Amino acid sequence: VIVIPLPLFLILMLLYMNTRSLAKTAIIVLAVPFSAVGAIWFLYALGYNMSIGVWVGLIALMGVDAETGVFMLLYLDLAYKKAREDGRLRSLAELQEAIRDGAVKRIRPKFMAVACMFLGLVPILWSTGTGADVMKRIAAPMVGGIFTSFLLELLVYPAVYEVWKWHFEVKRQLS
Repeated sequence: VIVIPLPLFLILMLLYMNTRSLAKTAIIVLAVPFSAVGAIWFLYALGYNMSIGVWVGLIALMGVDAETGVFMLLYLDLAYKKAREDGRLRSLAELQEAIRDGAVKRIRPKFMAVACMFLGLVPILWSTGTGADVMKRIAAPMVGGIFTSFLLELLVYPAVYEVWKWHFEVKRQLS
């Protein structure tokens, strides 16, 4: 009864202590279902059932998602702060431009992280021999999930960030 809720609570508290914002914590946690969708699709495509190895891969994927989500929000926050300091947040279009600047700076590091994960994990999916069955089930959810996480971080995070900043900060400052 306490084994699952306690670690989840601790993870949420660590994220909150890092971001100091419930909204940012919620945006980071939003990554988990999006990457899980890719992981589940890939597991289904490979015909894998849920197992201990699959759960280990899913847990590792969730850790990677939280980490990359924190970095994406950092880039978006830095771009937002710079635009605000420069006085470039007088309209929705200017907010969108600031968010686009922050997201574009994150493309190369995210692509490199995804490429490194693919280069490290895809060969495991082709492996044969002792332990290959377990390793394939650990790597499969990470490969599928990191792909949808890549799309989420570059397409959905900036949009959610824009809605949050526009409705709860910029609009209020303008009025």
